[in-house]
Amino acid sequence: MTPRRTFCLAALASTWVLAMPLGAQANTAVSGLESVLQNAQTVGNARLKVWGFEVYDATLRADPGFTATAFDRHRFALELNYLRAFKGADIAERSIDEMQAIEALTAEQATRWQQAMARLFPNVQKGDRITGLHLPGQAARFYLNGRLLGDISDPEFARRFFGIWLLPQTSQPRMREQLLGLAGRTP
Repeated sequence: MTPRRTFCLAALASTWVLAMPLGAQANTAVSGLESVLQNAQTVGNARLKVWGFEVYDATLRADPGFTATAFDRHRFALELNYLRAFKGADIAERSIDEMQAIEALTAEQATRWQQAMARLFPNVQKGDRITGLHLPGQAARFYLNGRLLGDISDPEFARRFFGIWLLPQTSQPRMREQLLGLAGRTP
Protein backbone atom coordinates (compact mmCIF):
# COMPACT_ATOMS: atom_id res chain seq x y z
CA MET A 1 0.00 0.00 0.00
CA THR A 2 1.41 3.42 -0.93
CA PRO A 3 2.02 6.06 1.75
CA ARG A 4 -0.66 8.32 0.15
CA ARG A 5 -3.19 5.48 0.13
CA THR A 6 -2.34 4.55 3.73
CA PHE A 7 -2.75 8.17 4.85
CA CYS A 8 -6.05 8.48 2.99
CA LEU A 9 -7.37 5.33 4.63
CA ALA A 10 -6.43 6.62 8.07
CA ALA A 11 -7.86 10.03 7.31
CA LEU A 12 -11.07 8.50 6.03
CA ALA A 13 -11.41 6.38 9.13
CA SER A 14 -11.19 9.45 11.31
CA THR A 15 -13.31 11.55 8.99
CA TRP A 16 -16.09 9.06 8.92
CA VAL A 17 -16.68 9.84 12.54
CA LEU A 18 -19.40 12.35 11.84
CA ALA A 19 -19.32 13.13 15.55
CA MET A 20 -20.19 16.41 17.21
CA PRO A 21 -20.04 17.87 20.72
CA LEU A 22 -23.18 17.71 22.72
CA GLY A 23 -24.73 21.13 22.86
CA ALA A 24 -28.05 22.77 23.58
CA GLN A 25 -29.58 21.15 20.49
CA ALA A 26 -28.60 17.65 21.59
CA ASN A 27 -31.84 17.22 23.52
CA THR A 28 -34.00 17.24 20.40
CA ALA A 29 -36.18 14.12 20.20
CA VAL A 30 -34.90 11.10 18.33
CA SER A 31 -38.16 11.06 16.38
CA GLY A 32 -37.03 14.21 14.52
CA LEU A 33 -34.55 12.25 12.42
CA GLU A 34 -36.92 9.36 11.91
CA SER A 35 -39.72 11.66 10.74
CA VAL A 36 -37.40 13.21 8.14
CA LEU A 37 -36.48 9.73 6.89
CA GLN A 38 -39.91 8.11 7.08
CA ASN A 39 -39.95 7.29 3.32
CA ALA A 40 -36.24 6.47 3.10
CA GLN A 41 -35.04 3.06 2.02
CA THR A 42 -31.68 1.42 2.63
CA VAL A 43 -29.50 1.87 -0.45
CA GLY A 44 -26.48 -0.03 0.85
CA ASN A 45 -24.29 -1.08 3.78
CA ALA A 46 -20.54 -1.34 4.24
CA ARG A 47 -17.95 -1.98 6.93
CA LEU A 48 -14.79 0.10 6.96
CA LYS A 49 -11.62 -1.74 7.92
CA VAL A 50 -8.26 0.01 8.01
CA TRP A 51 -5.06 -1.98 8.56
CA GLY A 52 -7.21 -4.87 9.76
CA PHE A 53 -9.04 -2.75 12.35
CA GLU A 54 -12.81 -2.55 12.13
CA VAL A 55 -13.76 1.13 12.23
CA TYR A 56 -17.52 1.38 11.66
CA ASP A 57 -20.53 -0.07 9.90
CA ALA A 58 -22.10 2.41 7.47
CA THR A 59 -25.63 2.55 6.07
CA LEU A 60 -26.89 4.86 3.34
CA ARG A 61 -30.63 5.55 3.40
CA ALA A 62 -32.40 7.66 0.78
CA ASP A 63 -35.83 8.57 -0.52
CA PRO A 64 -37.09 6.70 -3.61
CA GLY A 65 -35.51 8.03 -6.81
CA PHE A 66 -32.05 8.49 -5.32
CA THR A 67 -29.26 8.29 -7.92
CA ALA A 68 -25.54 8.03 -7.26
CA THR A 69 -24.60 10.34 -10.13
CA ALA A 70 -26.71 13.15 -8.69
CA PHE A 71 -26.46 12.37 -4.97
CA ASP A 72 -26.16 16.08 -4.16
CA ARG A 73 -29.71 16.65 -5.49
CA HIS A 74 -31.28 14.17 -3.06
CA ARG A 75 -32.08 13.99 0.61
CA PHE A 76 -30.30 11.07 2.22
CA ALA A 77 -28.77 9.95 5.50
CA LEU A 78 -25.39 8.35 6.03
CA GLU A 79 -25.33 6.53 9.36
CA LEU A 80 -22.21 5.18 11.01
CA ASN A 81 -22.24 2.72 13.87
CA TYR A 82 -18.79 3.02 15.42
CA LEU A 83 -16.81 -0.07 16.34
CA ARG A 84 -14.08 1.90 18.17
CA ALA A 85 -13.43 5.30 19.77
CA PHE A 86 -12.09 8.36 17.95
CA LYS A 87 -11.03 11.80 19.11
CA GLY A 88 -13.12 14.61 17.72
CA ALA A 89 -10.15 16.99 17.54
CA ASP A 90 -8.76 15.10 14.53
CA ILE A 91 -12.02 14.71 12.66
CA ALA A 92 -12.36 18.24 11.27
CA GLU A 93 -8.79 18.38 10.02
CA ARG A 94 -8.96 14.95 8.39
CA SER A 95 -12.31 15.75 6.80
CA ILE A 96 -10.72 18.75 5.13
CA ASP A 97 -7.79 16.57 3.99
CA GLU A 98 -10.18 14.05 2.41
CA MET A 99 -12.18 16.80 0.69
CA GLN A 100 -8.93 18.33 -0.61
CA ALA A 101 -7.78 14.94 -1.96
CA ILE A 102 -10.91 14.74 -4.10
CA GLU A 103 -11.13 18.37 -5.22
CA ALA A 104 -9.11 21.44 -4.20
CA LEU A 105 -10.62 23.81 -1.66
CA THR A 106 -9.86 27.49 -1.38
CA ALA A 107 -7.98 28.54 1.76
CA GLU A 108 -11.12 30.38 2.89
CA GLN A 109 -13.32 27.28 2.44
CA ALA A 110 -10.85 25.04 4.25
CA THR A 111 -10.59 27.41 7.22
CA ARG A 112 -14.31 28.16 7.47
CA TRP A 113 -15.38 24.52 7.12
CA GLN A 114 -12.75 23.20 9.49
CA GLN A 115 -13.85 25.70 12.14
CA ALA A 116 -17.52 24.79 11.62
CA MET A 117 -16.79 21.07 11.94
CA ALA A 118 -14.59 21.64 15.00
CA ARG A 119 -17.58 23.26 16.73
CA LEU A 120 -19.75 20.20 16.01
CA PHE A 121 -17.55 17.11 16.20
CA PRO A 122 -16.95 15.57 19.67
CA ASN A 123 -15.10 12.42 20.62
CA VAL A 124 -17.02 9.24 19.86
CA GLN A 125 -16.98 5.92 21.66
CA LYS A 126 -17.55 2.37 20.50
CA GLY A 127 -21.28 1.90 19.93
CA ASP A 128 -22.04 5.56 19.11
CA ARG A 129 -24.27 5.99 16.09
CA ILE A 130 -23.63 9.12 14.05
CA THR A 131 -25.89 10.21 11.21
CA GLY A 132 -25.20 12.88 8.62
CA LEU A 133 -28.33 14.10 6.82
CA HIS A 134 -27.92 15.73 3.40
CA LEU A 135 -30.47 18.48 2.79
CA PRO A 136 -30.07 19.29 -0.92
CA GLY A 137 -29.36 22.91 -1.68
CA GLN A 138 -29.33 23.75 2.05
CA ALA A 139 -27.09 22.01 4.56
CA ALA A 140 -25.53 19.00 6.18
CA ARG A 141 -27.28 18.17 9.46
CA PHE A 142 -25.66 15.93 12.06
CA TYR A 143 -27.10 13.65 14.75
CA LEU A 144 -25.42 11.71 17.54
CA ASN A 145 -27.35 8.61 18.62
CA GLY A 146 -30.47 10.13 17.05
CA ARG A 147 -30.15 13.50 18.80
CA LEU A 148 -29.71 16.64 16.72
CA LEU A 149 -26.28 18.22 17.02
CA GLY A 150 -26.52 20.97 14.44
CA ASP A 151 -26.21 22.04 10.81
CA ILE A 152 -23.52 23.39 8.57
CA SER A 153 -25.69 25.53 6.30
CA ASP A 154 -23.64 25.54 3.13
CA PRO A 155 -24.74 23.39 0.16
CA GLU A 156 -21.20 23.27 -1.23
CA PHE A 157 -19.89 22.00 2.11
CA ALA A 158 -22.61 19.32 2.14
CA ARG A 159 -21.72 18.17 -1.39
CA ARG A 160 -18.01 18.05 -0.63
CA PHE A 161 -18.42 16.42 2.78
CA PHE A 162 -20.67 13.58 1.62
CA GLY A 163 -18.55 13.33 -1.52
CA ILE A 164 -15.82 11.88 0.71
CA TRP A 165 -17.83 8.63 0.50
CA LEU A 166 -20.09 9.07 -2.52
CA LEU A 167 -17.97 10.65 -5.27
CA PRO A 168 -16.12 8.30 -7.66
CA GLN A 169 -12.82 9.89 -6.53
CA THR A 170 -13.22 8.63 -2.94
CA SER A 171 -10.24 6.95 -1.31
CA GLN A 172 -12.60 4.02 -0.53
CA PRO A 173 -14.10 2.96 -3.89
CA ARG A 174 -15.21 -0.48 -2.66
CA MET A 175 -17.08 1.09 0.25
CA ARG A 176 -18.71 3.55 -2.16
CA GLU A 177 -19.91 0.66 -4.33
CA GLN A 178 -21.40 -1.11 -1.32
CA LEU A 179 -23.08 2.04 0.03
CA LEU A 180 -24.57 2.83 -3.37
CA GLY A 181 -25.74 -0.74 -3.88
CA LEU A 182 -23.42 -1.10 -6.88
CA ALA A 183 -21.20 -3.91 -5.56
CA GLY A 184 -21.31 -6.93 -7.84
CA ARG A 185 -23.09 -5.09 -10.67
CA THR A 186 -21.57 -4.83 -14.10
CA PRO A 187 -21.47 -1.32 -15.58
